[in-house]
Amino acid sequence: MDWKIEKCDKGLNGELVPPADKSISHRAVMFGSIADGKCRVDNFLFSEDCLCTLRAFRAMGVDIAQENNSSLIVNGVGLKGLTPPGEGLYFGNSGTSMRIISGIMAGQDFESKLSGDVSLSRRPMKRIIEPLQRMGVKIESSGGGFPPLKIMPSSGALKAIDYVNPVASAQVKSCVVSAGLYADGKTSLSEPYQSRDHTERMLEHFSAEIERNGLKTTIIGGKHLRSKDIQIPGDISSAAFFIVGALILEGSELRIKGVGINPTRDGIVRVLKRMGASIDVHNFQEGVEPVCDLKVSYSRLKGTTVNEAELPLLIDEVPVLIIAALKAEGQTIIKGIPELKVKETDRIRSMTLNLARLGTKIREKNNDLLIEGGNERFRVQELDSFGDHRIAMSMAIAALCADGTSSILNTDCVQTSYPYFLEDLGKITA
Repeated sequence: MDWKIEKCDKGLNGELVPPADKSISHRAVMFGSIADGKCRVDNFLFSEDCLCTLRAFRAMGVDIAQENNSSLIVNGVGLKGLTPPGEGLYFGNSGTSMRIISGIMAGQDFESKLSGDVSLSRRPMKRIIEPLQRMGVKIESSGGGFPPLKIMPSSGALKAIDYVNPVASAQVKSCVVSAGLYADGKTSLSEPYQSRDHTERMLEHFSAEIERNGLKTTIIGGKHLRSKDIQIPGDISSAAFFIVGALILEGSELRIKGVGINPTRDGIVRVLKRMGASIDVHNFQEGVEPVCDLKVSYSRLKGTTVNEAELPLLIDEVPVLIIAALKAEGQTIIKGIPELKVKETDRIRSMTLNLARLGTKIREKNNDLLIEGGNERFRVQELDSFGDHRIAMSMAIAALCADGTSSILNTDCVQTSYPYFLEDLGKITA
């Protein structure tokens, strides 16, 4: 499917409720499935990525009932209650599913085979394979660390380890912590910078014995999880496209309701505010995950520097942050970009190619990305998602600033995170 996006002359206005948080939806099904008892998951994201996770646990004997258009009832089977699936587990394009579930599968007493689509099969899994092997897990992979993966049962409890992760990655941390549930003793993971803490929050909610000490997370193995109901907030990564759109289009005044504002996830808001963005927080509510409403108005942005420690807190928002930086006054520098090259696509290459078509450019210098701002308008062009949902939606926001009508090719990938993106865009540009 291709999109046609017309220039927006009057800004983004009105109210918007973003889709449920994808990261938290995954984890609610995963940990709800291996907890003891029944939990209700409200505001679950029925996107293709999350449905891959749901199907995997149903295939392993978990009774997961859809109660309405936004709620699930997950009947947990306990840490060791999963049963062998009839065939391999397929995760489509979902790296989150494959990486975190690998930790859970490492503790099972049956063999599992994990595969994905062409894009997922190019994403590196060595970063989870190494710590799992240290825990005594037997794993086979393709091409020296790529999917498909085969995880074979160990003879007993996994070995607890104290692992120092060379990169800040919530997926790697979640994988190791999940495997730690099945280990004999305390399993710890330290990281160089803070990454998302959705796994830690949810495991605490499910009564896991988990400790956090700065950049080190420790979990005690062999302790059962207890199911509790959970409400999933709106996804700030999905909201980010409209936040940036409202900031760069004159005449915008947009209210985004029920957004998750977890401090390990809201880096995009903090960076944009540093650039001069008018983003006001209303109706803040604390909980398992903090939630608020955001009021966003057109702003004259200025360039900034995003340091390497900040990057894990806005890693998925970098493509649309680049669009904001192109419209800002002065130069923006994003440091430590190699991690962006191993996402659904090489996002630096995908953005560079698209932006050249729009008449703008970005350039790499060592491990930094340099973006020259002050671009008054973009050229109308045919753009490409390269099979990456976040590239597709970022290009849609850029197209709102181009004279005429732009085309964006291969947008089916948006089903993985924001199935009704185009519909929501139409509501606030009408």
